[in-house]
Amino acid sequence: MKAVESETTMNRGGQIALPPEFAHDIPAGQQLRAVVMWEALSSDSEWREAGRRRFEGAYCEEDAVYENLINEPPPR
Repeated sequence: MKAVESETTMNRGGQIALPPEFAHDIPAGQQLRAVVMWEALSSDSEWREAGRRRFEGAYCEEDAVYENLINEPPPR
């Protein structure tokens, strides 16, 4: 399978323009596989915050014993 990569935009009608230099190399009627990637409008901070809340939701008071062990001075 051959692959090409280029940046382009999608028009208001939902069509993505293939650069002419690539279009000339692809035979008419050829089956294509498209991968479309774009920058999300919002950052990943929402996902990170949701993950943090879920992680912390599993924390219980009994788990504090491990924090106490970390903060204790080492035995002599």
